[in-house]
Order: sequence, then structure tokens, then C-alpha cells
Amino acid sequence: MITTIIKPKKTFSLDDFREIWNYRELLYFFTWRDLKVRYKQTFIGALWAILQPFITMIVFTVFFGKLAQMPSDGVPYPIFVYTGLLFWQFFSSALSETSSVLISNQAIITKVYFPRLILPLSSVLTKFVDFAIASLILVGLMFYYGYMPHITGFLIVPLLLVITFMAAIGGGLCLASINVKYRDVRYALPFFIQILLFLTPVIYPASIAGKYSWVLALNPMTGVIQSARAALLGTTPINWLLLGISFFACLAILMIGIIYFKKVERYFADIL
Repeated sequence: MITTIIKPKKTFSLDDFREIWNYRELLYFFTWRDLKVRYKQTFIGALWAILQPFITMIVFTVFFGKLAQMPSDGVPYPIFVYTGLLFWQFFSSALSETSSVLISNQAIITKVYFPRLILPLSSVLTKFVDFAIASLILVGLMFYYGYMPHITGFLIVPLLLVITFMAAIGGGLCLASINVKYRDVRYALPFFIQILLFLTPVIYPASIAGKYSWVLALNPMTGVIQSARAALLGTTPINWLLLGISFFACLAILMIGIIYFKKVERYFADIL
């Protein structure tokens, strides 16, 4: 009798891409399962993807736009903050769910073999659906305030989503790997995301930092949100240097996340 031993490799290689492709139907199943579970037995279903950023926009508009008189680069504050919230929500929710995806699927991980990278990928792919639904509000706001972006504005959105995806999945892979052994992540991450919101120009323009704006540039999401506003609202010219820095920074985060994930992957089933 021949015994076949299946064990994960220590490093990431092209074989991992082939394996994920071979298990693409499982990736689709996990993604569809997550979507159905999230909105199961809800009264308004997928509209929650719209309500969360929309209500947050209203709260920020009242407290920061009206009361605090926060500048918004010459555009109406509601559409200014909603553009930032759209990409921020994609990043923060994807990072949060990816960090706990191994724990929530421990029954499957300990019993069945499949490429473990499929789980974090599926959790992030569901956020593209939420982003598409929430974008309908942005389209409505653009019509309401009379903003019609140039064709470049629409073409740059996929690039911004790719950068946000790399940041979320890269950071999520690191946190998910750590969360398997140290469950402190579930307590620390919400606090970290809340602090990071105020270190990202979501509710304020990056120009408000003045000569210290370079500090904000260290945050990869700064380039994404700045470029989104520049392309869609014409607040400022697109800073291609800042966007390039964000792209390569998020690419580095993605590679670090994948390498660390593959390094500790073989211990997941034992620890869980």
C-alpha cells in the first residue's frame, strides 16, 4: 500500500497559483457561502453594505463638516468624505474578516486538505461585492452635486482597488497567522483600525497636515484615498509619485504576508 503525505511548502511558489486555480470552485463556494451567511435572516439584506457607509457619512458630515468646519478641498463635504469611506470600508472590513478567517473555519482546516490561502482570498473577494453595492451611493452623490469625472477617473478605480486589496490581504495574512496562536488579535485589531482611521485622510484632506503631510504619506491608504478624490472629484491633480509609493508599499505588505503565512501554515491544524 502506498501512503501519500500531504504537507504545505515552507515558501510561496508558482505551484501555489496552480493549486489555487485547481481549487477555484472551492474558492467560489467559500465566497458565495460568506455572502449568504452575512445577509441570512436580515430584513434588508445586501442594503447593509450601503447603510453602513451612508450613515457614517451623515454622522461625519454633521460633526466634522458642519460643527468642526473641516475643510474638504473645495468640494461638498458629504461626497468628499464618502469617497474616502468607500475605500476605507473596503480595507478595514477586509482586514478585520481576514484576520479571523482561520479561527472561524477551524473545523474545516483540521479535517480536510485544501490550499489555506483560499480562505483569506474568499473573505476579501466578498468585499468587492460590498464595494460595488456601496458605490451606487457615490454615483448618486456625483449626479446630485454635478460631478462628472474624466475617463481617467474611471480607469484608475480598478488600480486603487488592487492596491487596497494587496494592503488588506497582506496585512490580513499576517494577522490571521498570528491569531491562530495568539488570540489577542481579536481584541487589539478593532482598536488599531479605529486609530488608523484618524491617521488616514478619510474625514480630512491630507493638505491639512501642512509640512507634516509626509507622515500621512507613510500610510499606504493615503495614496489610494487621495488619488480616488483627485480622479473622481478633481480636488487636486493625481499625485502619481504618492500612488506609486502606495502601490509598492502594499505589494511589499502582500509579499511579506504571503511568505509569513506559508512559513507557519503547517502548524495551523495542530494549534487550532
